[in-house]
Amino acid sequence: MTRDDVAVLGAGMHPWGKWGHSFVRYGVHAARDALADAGVAWGAVQSVVGADTVRGGYPGHVAGATFARALGWQGARVTSVYAACASGAQAISTARAQILAGLAEVVLVVGADAAPKGFFAPAGGDRPDDPDWLRFRVLGATNPAYFGLYARRRMALYGDTPDDFARVKVKNSAAGAANPYARYRTPVGAPEVAASPVVADPLRLLDICATSDGAAALVLSSMDFARRHGSPDPVRIRAVSTATPHYPRTVLDLPDIATDSAAAVPAAATGFRAAIARDAYEEAGVGPEDLSLAEVYDLSTALELEWYEDLGLCGAGEGAKLLRDGVTALGGRLPVNTSGGLASFGEAVPAQAIAQVCELTWQLRGCAGERQVPDARVGVTANQGLFGHGSAVVAVR
Repeated sequence: MTRDDVAVLGAGMHPWGKWGHSFVRYGVHAARDALADAGVAWGAVQSVVGADTVRGGYPGHVAGATFARALGWQGARVTSVYAACASGAQAISTARAQILAGLAEVVLVVGADAAPKGFFAPAGGDRPDDPDWLRFRVLGATNPAYFGLYARRRMALYGDTPDDFARVKVKNSAAGAANPYARYRTPVGAPEVAASPVVADPLRLLDICATSDGAAALVLSSMDFARRHGSPDPVRIRAVSTATPHYPRTVLDLPDIATDSAAAVPAAATGFRAAIARDAYEEAGVGPEDLSLAEVYDLSTALELEWYEDLGLCGAGEGAKLLRDGVTALGGRLPVNTSGGLASFGEAVPAQAIAQVCELTWQLRGCAGERQVPDARVGVTANQGLFGHGSAVVAVR
């Protein structure tokens, strides 16, 4: 145990799907499940941190207060956090900081979304200061187009093939079939991926995650509270990285741009996504060799292979081989996305990074059922949100 550990006393989720209800309903469900799992009464919670959903109107912009009100005002401090796809991890980071600063002993973290069908359009209409609006309207680069460019880049640099991308979907669908919270619980074969419509060449429909309704919640506490509460050896969060890029290496690992402004900024030692993982490893005092499992943000099948390399599970261009060798599948040496990932859940933006930590919690407790990784001791999550929001969480047991 380190002085920077916080305990995960409870984890709860609302099943992913398209249910047609308010995000508040999903979040309250997940929160109550997490409180019940922790054995903590709602009145004992001293702080609520909500991950925001900008598509939920004003209640979504003040998610901490929205969930506190829905659960019943009881005086807890409230905080609302937005960081695009990294919102859930930023909410966890905020809760952890409050606990380590002594501002609260017990914090409830909640993220929930009721996502629209299809492409995520920028919220609020035309917004020329919004990177989503700019790439959608000026470049025509919707998310699937963006993912397709990444996939083509891997094919050009490393020789990856559409069959390699399909293997990611096959692997994750097998894990999702064993997860009661997953939206898609039917295993998928490579022929089904190949037969699905092309969305953004070379990616097909089954290579790209859906949009979903869903929610996840955690009850975090100080280690002292956990011991007093009768949990002497809980799952612990040891590190939370919330890294940003080094200019000009904002997304792709391109050579430095030869301009006066760029020359004044030291070049990054690693690319953005790799820096997200590196910062978490350094804070936690672990490395890729210590991991039992990882949960990564598989917005597309090709992007999962990028994460293998950025997490240091293998060298650049070796992600497809790691997959082909079965290393990242259930039963492999280092399973990735034992939950089934976004391939099985779909994306509920403010909930997903919290859901990743729920999966680590259940795995490290040894209660993940058919998905269980034997003797799991250390897990990492990773995702990347728009506008330079990177996040990774290291959990240990």
